[in-house]
Amino acid sequence: MIDALRDFFETYLRGSWTSIVDILLVAFVIYWLFILIRGTRAVRIVIGLSILYLVYLAAIFFGFDLLRRLMETAAVVGLFAVVVVFQPELRRALEQIGRIGSVNRFFVSAEVAGAERVAREISRASRILAGSRHGALIVLERETGLTDLATESGVPVHADLRAELLVTIFYRGTALHDGAVIISGDRISAAGVLLPMSQTALDSERYGTRHRAAIGISEQTDAVVVVVSEETGSISLVVRGRIERNLTEDQLRRRIFNLIRPQPPRRAVPFLRRSLDGRWQVGRAEPDPAEPVDPEARVVAAPDRGALRR
Repeated sequence: MIDALRDFFETYLRGSWTSIVDILLVAFVIYWLFILIRGTRAVRIVIGLSILYLVYLAAIFFGFDLLRRLMETAAVVGLFAVVVVFQPELRRALEQIGRIGSVNRFFVSAEVAGAERVAREISRASRILAGSRHGALIVLERETGLTDLATESGVPVHADLRAELLVTIFYRGTALHDGAVIISGDRISAAGVLLPMSQTALDSERYGTRHRAAIGISEQTDAVVVVVSEETGSISLVVRGRIERNLTEDQLRRRIFNLIRPQPPRRAVPFLRRSLDGRWQVGRAEPDPAEPVDPEARVVAAPDRGALRR
């Protein structure tokens, strides 16, 4: 074993830049393999193989020839057994290598693809819930963190975002259907979360509990809130205190994607800019979207005739 370490240092650590790059590449491959099998049953198998290899090195060091030959013979058969045991991990590794060479990555970034998936899953779940008249309150976290709110009053979920899971959570009679679901990125962070109600005067006959909670959280944060009415089955979107009602699945998907997709950096507006007639004008600042919204101007789409109780 000592001779092998000496040969390794003499062969690969001669100070040339190619040897350093070679070692870094091997370290990256080993690290990637550990990331690949993390959280799977293959971890225990790797630990078992490592222990057997240490036993093999000990047999060589102490001169146990019979044990060494037995393990060398078993290693030939074990090589094929390893391929069978690690078949799911090997398949996943090849799939990830194939994704690296995918042509779509040159045109669509991972962030945009993730935003499209989030918008698609939420809009599909909203359509299913609206069709079965199950109320829902879905909060999408953006720049303002909602971790404290989720941990104080909600139940941690930490699950991948799926439309079927959202429908199950909001199914009438379950323990978490009465609260809100908080989505962070592309994962469901918590369920059964209690949201703060709006501090402004709202018509209780016009806005139900879910809508008032959605307005309240959207006034305090930049979150995007989806509300499904239990009474009317309508789908609403609440952003910064404004409500867009009676949305279809496709409309909701487009609106969510436009709100959560990565935005390019904004260009600074010059203080003085030339108008069409050649005169210089002072650049007007854009209105602050965080300003309080007039309660009478909250509804963007045409209101429903029926009152939103839930």
